[in-house]
Amino acid sequence: MKGIKFLFVIAILAMALAPVGAQDVSTVTMWFAEGSTLDCWGPIMLEFNDIDPSVQLEIVPQADTWNVTRTAVAGGGGPDIVRTPGPSYAYELAEAGLIAPMDAFADEMGWGDFFFDWALDLGLVNGQLYSLADELETLLLYYNTDVFEANGWTPPDTMEELNALGEEAAAAGYVVFSHGNASWRGTNEWFVGEYMTQLAGPHKVYQALTGQLPWTDESMVEAVEQLDAHMQAGWYGGGIDLYFTNEGTTRRAMLADGTAAMNIEGSWAIRGLEEYHGESGQGWDWVPVPSHDGTDYFTIGMGNTSSINANSPHPEAAAQFLNWYFSPATQGKMLTSCRKGPAPVAISEDVMGDLDPRVARVYAELSDASANDRYGYTTWTFWSPSGFNYIIEEIERVWVGDITVMDYLEGLDTLMAGELEAGNLPPIPSR
Repeated sequence: MKGIKFLFVIAILAMALAPVGAQDVSTVTMWFAEGSTLDCWGPIMLEFNDIDPSVQLEIVPQADTWNVTRTAVAGGGGPDIVRTPGPSYAYELAEAGLIAPMDAFADEMGWGDFFFDWALDLGLVNGQLYSLADELETLLLYYNTDVFEANGWTPPDTMEELNALGEEAAAAGYVVFSHGNASWRGTNEWFVGEYMTQLAGPHKVYQALTGQLPWTDESMVEAVEQLDAHMQAGWYGGGIDLYFTNEGTTRRAMLADGTAAMNIEGSWAIRGLEEYHGESGQGWDWVPVPSHDGTDYFTIGMGNTSSINANSPHPEAAAQFLNWYFSPATQGKMLTSCRKGPAPVAISEDVMGDLDPRVARVYAELSDASANDRYGYTTWTFWSPSGFNYIIEEIERVWVGDITVMDYLEGLDTLMAGELEAGNLPPIPSR
């Protein structure tokens, strides 16, 4: 963090000492979460300032960035670049008129030349482009290789194998999955969507999202019942109470020091794995989340989106930054330097050769799954805002025994049917 703050001070001093004529600058503001991610991303993003002295990026570190941003933008303020946790969040802002359409910039700057077609479609609201998807993500089953080797375990391929392994791990005194949602309540939705994809199958999830199948279908019931059974068995974080109180740092440390055997989390977790396992000296690797029949399914998600604030005084300058930031060259540099999940843009193959093989394998297998009909849908990317909020909040009522799984799915079915009829679902790439 000291390095970033130093860069900010230098930038401010440079502006103060510049000739009067040189201070006619369009400053583009971006709010970003404090921490190690900004320490790595920040210096690369600030390289934008070397291109054109008249357009400068200012990064403002924030705690609880999304909630602070959402509140500020709703009040008519906030940064020029509005980052959200995913397309569904951006959809909500667009519907409220809080972010600006970017079609003219996309045409002028040729964004369609380097973004994948389906990726730009994710940012459409009522036929206009409001957001650019960032950080291509999927969910994976991570495991502590030292723990597995010590116990003679092999990574599971099917949910049946996972159930057997989880029982053995719990009996041996391990926490099965290092987890907790105290730092991010949205953690809940990872598991609901993943169990649906792996047990009901991605085609049924697609059918439910498009209104061809009710969310109360037997396959969905079985998927959520399996998740609930794992939660009731104390597999997540060591127990339901601990799951609700464990911080993100706790779940990282539990897997790294061998307290926990496994972890189901997104590809973004690799940065933390490298840091924590580097300190503990214990190894890690990953496999696809086990499915009902051993098929390797990968859910596709976007970790963030970027939009232009509807009240930005410098929309053209903001678009210039977005054009540079989402270019394959910048995305490739951030992938290799910071392990940032790339935006869905065409990055050259030679960039992948510079990566840890475990990291390169994530994107190679995700690409193969996308090309061979083995992809699913993450909730934060393809559900409506009210849909994923329901998933996050109401599943906790299942876990504490307030409602049944069927109650939960009936509520989801009613809500999503209304959202589909109202046209509130984000664009869903057809299969």
